[in-house]
Amino acid sequence: MKTFLFDLDGTLLDSIELILTSFHHTSRAHLGREFTDDYWLAGVGTPLREQLAAIATDDTERDAMLETYIAFNLAQHDELAKPFPGVTDAIVALHARRVPMALVTSKLRRGATRGLKLLGLESELSTMVCADDVTHGKPHPEPVLKALEALDEDPSSAIFIGDSVHDIHAGQAAGVATAAVGWGPFPREIVDSAAPNRWFESPEEWLDL
Repeated sequence: MKTFLFDLDGTLLDSIELILTSFHHTSRAHLGREFTDDYWLAGVGTPLREQLAAIATDDTERDAMLETYIAFNLAQHDELAKPFPGVTDAIVALHARRVPMALVTSKLRRGATRGLKLLGLESELSTMVCADDVTHGKPHPEPVLKALEALDEDPSSAIFIGDSVHDIHAGQAAGVATAAVGWGPFPREIVDSAAPNRWFESPEEWLDL
């Protein structure tokens, strides 16, 4: 493979605590109740707007919840999120080899940019496809295909690396190879049910691909 596409949350950035805390804060503020961690985890990897729409009474409430979530998430971002070990070094090494790379995330661009800044990978992953760049988010193939178009690369040369079934399904639908990371928040058997082409147990393994 010569083209690498990366998910962000749960793949490059250890941000699950941040995401869950943001969801709990938002549901308490707007609905006066909380949902379980498992409920929110099931939707991680899909667009935030869709996740909030599932519990909002109408579009106005959904949009208000979205703003609450984003404001809280950004305020707590650098305290609760952190890079997964080895991720930054591996991507810097791939970039030094001039490997085409892009970020493919269901996060809105302002949040994704904040995550890349925390990772120190703003230059290496300057090509990004975020939730506000597409009509259909993951597991739809549009984000993956749009990233390949931006890189001017073919699906046959690409691999999409993520932590959720939504990542794997999006990659499969786009016709690229798929890989799951062994350090994400989801049980291996759940992600394995989507049949990724391979697993990575450490970021250093990306350099051997």
